[in-house]
Amino acid sequence: MNKRISFDRDTTWEKEVGTEQINFRFNIITIFVYIIGIVLIVQLLNLQVVNGESYREQSNTRLSRVSKIDSTRGSILDRSGNEIAGVKLQNDIELFKTNISDEELNQAILALVNLLNDYQITYTDTFPIKINPFEYTISDTELSNWKAKYKIEENASAEEVFYKFKSKYNITSENVEDIRKIISIRYKITTIGYSATKSITIATNVNDEVVAQINERNDEFPGISISTNTVRAYPLGSLAAHVIGYTRTISDEEYKEKKDRYDIDDIIGKTGIEYLFEDYLKGTDGEKQVEMSVDGTITGEYVTKNAIAGSDVVLTIDANLQQVTETALANCVEKIKNGGFAKTYDAKGGAAVVMDVNTGDVLSMASYPTYEPEWFVGTLETDKWNYMNDSETHPLLNKAIQGTYEPGSTFKMITAIAGLETGGITPKEKINDTGIYKKYGVDMKCWYYTSYHRGHGYLNVTQALQHSCNYFFYETGDRIGIDAIVKYALHFGLGKKTGIELPSEQAGTLAQKQEGKTWNPGDTLNAAIGQGDNSFTPLQIAKYISSIANGGTVVKPTIIKTILNSDGTEVPKEEIEKYTNEKLGFQDEDDGIAISQESINIAKEGMRMATSEAGGTAYSIFKNFVVEVAGKTGSAEAGQDANSKDIVNAWFVCFAPFDNPEVAVVVMIENGGHGNYAAEVARDILTQYFGMNENTSEINESLTAIPYTEQMR
Repeated sequence: MNKRISFDRDTTWEKEVGTEQINFRFNIITIFVYIIGIVLIVQLLNLQVVNGESYREQSNTRLSRVSKIDSTRGSILDRSGNEIAGVKLQNDIELFKTNISDEELNQAILALVNLLNDYQITYTDTFPIKINPFEYTISDTELSNWKAKYKIEENASAEEVFYKFKSKYNITSENVEDIRKIISIRYKITTIGYSATKSITIATNVNDEVVAQINERNDEFPGISISTNTVRAYPLGSLAAHVIGYTRTISDEEYKEKKDRYDIDDIIGKTGIEYLFEDYLKGTDGEKQVEMSVDGTITGEYVTKNAIAGSDVVLTIDANLQQVTETALANCVEKIKNGGFAKTYDAKGGAAVVMDVNTGDVLSMASYPTYEPEWFVGTLETDKWNYMNDSETHPLLNKAIQGTYEPGSTFKMITAIAGLETGGITPKEKINDTGIYKKYGVDMKCWYYTSYHRGHGYLNVTQALQHSCNYFFYETGDRIGIDAIVKYALHFGLGKKTGIELPSEQAGTLAQKQEGKTWNPGDTLNAAIGQGDNSFTPLQIAKYISSIANGGTVVKPTIIKTILNSDGTEVPKEEIEKYTNEKLGFQDEDDGIAISQESINIAKEGMRMATSEAGGTAYSIFKNFVVEVAGKTGSAEAGQDANSKDIVNAWFVCFAPFDNPEVAVVVMIENGGHGNYAAEVARDILTQYFGMNENTSEINESLTAIPYTEQMR
């Protein structure tokens, strides 16, 4: 019992000691917690009360935003790696949104515009009202839509609207010219929008003097900065302008469709290769994290997603041959206009195509008159825009694929082949050209009768091609009928698109029977000599001539050699073909027609005689030429002009060398008068192609030319 009592006392003592230790530890922890709490409270007081305003200001001035890194646009190269379209660096003036008042912003804008005016630097100004006197600068239809967009009364005058915008932008100046300057930039801000991380571009390609002024007087230009950007450049000037096309700021309609990949002020291809291969040339934009203060000062940035440069598009074009083609075409047009040949014609322009007869590669494609793609970079000057929209000469039109013209006598090889293949004529049969083809109550004259009042006499098919005898082909056409002519014309690609990798190609028209329209025998006679409803592009004619030259294999014209990705890989040809066919909505079909080698050889021989034997329509041009050329002239009647004068389009088509054809040349000059005149262009082109030019200023081959490209001979 004593032992039990003693045990209870010991246990009570031990419990008391343990409790005291626990209480001590608890008190220590409590004190520590209170100390930490006091420290935190003091720190909070320091952050929120003592230095609260300072810290709040610092916090508010630290912004973190995602900013776009523009990708570099891919280049467009010729077959040897020479750059036709590339990029260059330039200084642009940009404006970011800052935490300043309207008055400060307006003062900065006015100072900037005055600086630009001092150095005669243009800037974007799309505000549709001019002053002194007040007038709208857009059409009535555009004006009505514009007023509706900005909720302006329909009958509001230009002056009333001008001062509404003055009030809208809180402009305090009373100087009308200064107000107009400020509105021009504020209006752009309204239409495009900007932020602390997304700028708007005020002026492009500014000189070093302006850059120095802005840097030295930066306190006058809050939010305004200089950025170095890449822009489209065309180192070879207007070379292949209609093939290359041009770029411009994305339109509202385009932006709505492509806003997932483009910003509202991005540059996009509008025509030519620039347009069709935009998806490859564009590249992929990157991203960077930008830290900045509200006054626009960047305090730090780092890249979160690298930009991927656009792919390079390599053309089949040879830059040197292209240059010669363009020069020869322009010189010939001007020579015809200035009476350099036997007779003067008011030539409006023309086109020329040079094609590899075995592959369909387009080695050069020229359209005249031309333009400078560089004109569309930055501000487009009014006088240049007016020139490019000339209604008579159509400088923006690629006449090689968009212009359609009666082929005249260049069509006669089709009629000859159709006649031979159907048995309508034989190789040795001779037809007597009496000068006037009298049948069906109409008199159809041979051109020879018109000039010499007599016919060619008896000619076989090759002689008929040599002398371009209309009578022979009237008779051939009458024998075989229009359906046979149409069959072989379609086989060679006439009257339908070629599918070349360029936008806006025209199909032309092929003279043939149509439901609901009367077809007369005289229509067949006209069609047989390339007149009537026949109207084709120079490219279609080049395809047709190349297909005869190579022995009868119908070629598929192409202007794309390959596409190189920025990582050095090459886009498969199958992918390129699928892409372009889908973009163009093109589908090629094989008609299964086989033409005998004899018929092809007879057509080729007739063309050879036209250029290589006395009496041929182009003999005078090629009689001393080193390489034997096979060709055909064409002088196609195309109605009358405003002064009731006959319009006669001049054609010349050829291939060379005759024994082993490599290249075909097609030249068409609007109202050029006679096909013989156009033959001079082909002669100059072939001289360059076969390396006979000794004093030609050639384009130097790129030292970085890619290994798969070829150098023209």
